[in-house]
Amino acid sequence: MDDKILVSACLLGRPVRYNGSAKTVTHPALEQWRREGRLVSICPELTAGFSVPRPPAEIAAGQSGEAVLADGARVVEATGADVTDLYVAGARAALDLAREHGCRFALLIDGSPSCGSGFIYDGAFAGRKHVGAGVTAALLRQEGIEVFAETEIDALQARLS
Repeated sequence: MDDKILVSACLLGRPVRYNGSAKTVTHPALEQWRREGRLVSICPELTAGFSVPRPPAEIAAGQSGEAVLADGARVVEATGADVTDLYVAGARAALDLAREHGCRFALLIDGSPSCGSGFIYDGAFAGRKHVGAGVTAALLRQEGIEVFAETEIDALQARLS
């Protein structure tokens, strides 16, 4: 059985991002995995109960998903609302789905406070990025699932072969 891959729904063309858009990625490997039935799609935010559109959110104070999971950081919306619990719930739902389908790999949208795996925004809502992981990416990694950003499809393909 070929390995299943947990994938951010926005990368597959679903308009689920905070602003109602998608971040559709086209790549021959992604199309092949789709044809083979290997993709397991999720939007952790929608699974947790967020709507589309919704206010943008960032992990506060330049922290990352690992700190959120350790209860040392918060996820806040641009409105100031604390949405940490929903982000953690979305991460847990993503982990449950990955386990249910036997996913050992995840392909997630970088920059997101949920799915970012290489960089996230610093919490000031000023467009500044820093190295770090979102809550879902951090939890998946803690549980042994390899996480790749949408710019790393070639590396994921090499890892699968």
